[in-house]
Amino acid sequence: MLSQSELRDVALTAARAAAVVIRAARHDAAPLHTERKGAGDYVTAVDRAAEAAALAVLREADPSIDVLAEESGGEVSARMWVVDPLDGTTNFLRGFPEVGVSIALVEHGVPRVGVVTAPLTGGEWSAVAGEGAFDGAGRRLDITASPGDGVVATGFPFRSAKNRPRYIPVMTAAMESFEDLRRAGAASLDLAYSASGVWEGFFELNLALWDIAAGSLLVREAGGVVTDWAGDEDAVFRSGDILAGAPAWHERMLAITRAAA
Repeated sequence: MLSQSELRDVALTAARAAAVVIRAARHDAAPLHTERKGAGDYVTAVDRAAEAAALAVLREADPSIDVLAEESGGEVSARMWVVDPLDGTTNFLRGFPEVGVSIALVEHGVPRVGVVTAPLTGGEWSAVAGEGAFDGAGRRLDITASPGDGVVATGFPFRSAKNRPRYIPVMTAAMESFEDLRRAGAASLDLAYSASGVWEGFFELNLALWDIAAGSLLVREAGGVVTDWAGDEDAVFRSGDILAGAPAWHERMLAITRAAA
């Protein structure tokens, strides 16, 4: 059986394979064969090809590990790869380069290995539970000393109007409490940036497991805190209601979400 460090290397290889597909497609004049899955939610031939490239690497390395992937699906199991082959498809379609590839090994509902890459801007981050988080240059990420009052990332609840009454008071309070807010449209990258100290933290509602699994491990292994909006460290991976960032920021943000509940 491969060690967790070896599985991290497998995940990096798989993410890089997906990134090759994404970069090549950006310069390809062929149609993207876009389909609309829902309001503001798209899938293209690039998503599917990038996923196929990543899954080929994962399955060759260890076919016994189950896979749950955004486009091809799969069953939730006790030990599985969780794959988002192109996070930020809308950004990709519009030529905005903030797109990510996210791959995590999840065991009993908790991420143990996580990799996030930014194919069009060159970023790369990885983590193994208990062994720290690192960027592509091998620098260890550490956000424990962040003051927690700077720029914060978020994502709007554009897919479901029912979440807006819950989200808007929290967003308003965050605007009043922190330096500024950013909304780039790729949760995996927002989590990677939070783990790197670019953002103080990231909050959003109702994300899928493949959006947050890898990035959440990056934040935790960088010394940050990841919970749902009620402060539960495990339920976040079921609800997708996420608060993830530096400890000082998380404490302030959790007070905001609890006050608004």
